[in-house]
Amino acid sequence: MLYYLGSVLYVLVCLVLMLVILLQQGKGGDIASAFGGGGSQAAFGARSGATVLSRATTVLAVLFVLGALVLNILAQRGPGSVVGGRAPQPANPVSTLPVPQAAPPAQQQSAPAQSAPAQQAPAAPKPQQ
Repeated sequence: MLYYLGSVLYVLVCLVLMLVILLQQGKGGDIASAFGGGGSQAAFGARSGATVLSRATTVLAVLFVLGALVLNILAQRGPGSVVGGRAPQPANPVSTLPVPQAAPPAQQQSAPAQSAPAQQAPAAPKPQQ
């Protein structure tokens, strides 16, 4: 149950993070800055103060990474599978399928086999010493 709740919250964090990133304004990435014509000497344009959207991006990015780690840990312990609680099967399982019965002797077409009398093998002679 906790895993599913975490998954739902993680998806919501992902969606809000995408929305916040798309709402932000670009930082002077126009064509003039590509050829050295920027408003400042900084590598990525002029530095502005942190806005609400940039702070929200930072918080949501941290929640994204922590959520991924927590979901991974919960998935390892996990809710288990449907067959996870079953006892292991024996190495030579006994078939539970019905075994077909042989036809009664009266219905068999072939003649019954005669059994030969049991003969004992002759004893081997003892070796002389």
